[in-house]
Amino acid sequence: MSDPSHLFPGKHFISTVLDALETKTEMSGGLSRIYLMRAAMAGGLIGIMYLTNYAILAAFTTIGGGAVMDIGRIVGAMAFGFALVFIYYSKSELLTSNMMIVAIGRYYRRISRRRAGRILLLCYAGNILGGLVVALMVLGSSLADGAVGEQMQHSVDVKLDYVAGGLTGWSDLFLRAVLCNFMINLAMLLVYNGLIKDDFMKSLAMIMSVFIFAFVGFEHSVANTVLFMIVGFQHGIDIGLALGNLAIVLLGNLVGGGVLIGYYYAYANDDRKFLRRQGTPDAGAGTGDDAPSA
Repeated sequence: MSDPSHLFPGKHFISTVLDALETKTEMSGGLSRIYLMRAAMAGGLIGIMYLTNYAILAAFTTIGGGAVMDIGRIVGAMAFGFALVFIYYSKSELLTSNMMIVAIGRYYRRISRRRAGRILLLCYAGNILGGLVVALMVLGSSLADGAVGEQMQHSVDVKLDYVAGGLTGWSDLFLRAVLCNFMINLAMLLVYNGLIKDDFMKSLAMIMSVFIFAFVGFEHSVANTVLFMIVGFQHGIDIGLALGNLAIVLLGNLVGGGVLIGYYYAYANDDRKFLRRQGTPDAGAGTGDDAPSA
């Protein structure tokens, strides 16, 4: 029988993800409060780093317009890129990367729909809680005053205009959300696949993935949630449009991370049919339906 390792080079990635899934499943059950705390840390980090992005934009606004503002967008997006690095190395829990993990778990039938939904709901609740804490801290300070607040308000107006724009705006928003989580989880694939050994290169992959979504203008559900809370507490917000934005972006993020990365790579690295054709007695072991817990 030919060695299938070169035909399914992503097996290490799948195995690592399934190991992570088992940890998340256990934590979201008997250790749900700890899991919620880890998710809250991710939401808080997103809030702080997003605020930093807008503070950098505001700083460049005071220098000048045109090309200077473009440089500010680049620097701000690059700074925001560190958010995923901080989340990964602090072992925090982010909704959008968990979308990929539970999708792969569902493909290999390692987790029920109910448990998958519980993981995602608990994670999003924790992300919101962490973002809420940051939003309240911003409200009680002068951090979002002046040009910083203006930059954040402008961003919110753009995001809500997608929803107010009808079907054209909805489809635009949806596709931006798909591409956002595609990039986020592509970075996680590079981190999990075992080919990158150096922490610097792992960090660079994560920074660049977030830089791309922030600079190009993709849409991230957790970042939007925190931004809406910060601006809403400061100046008020159209709750209906904000909820509409989050509903569309959550769906798009699920497609981008769960389908285009999760299901795509789960299927592309499923060697069970190949092993059955080769007559391997234990075909399906490792990542299949009858595989032992990772």
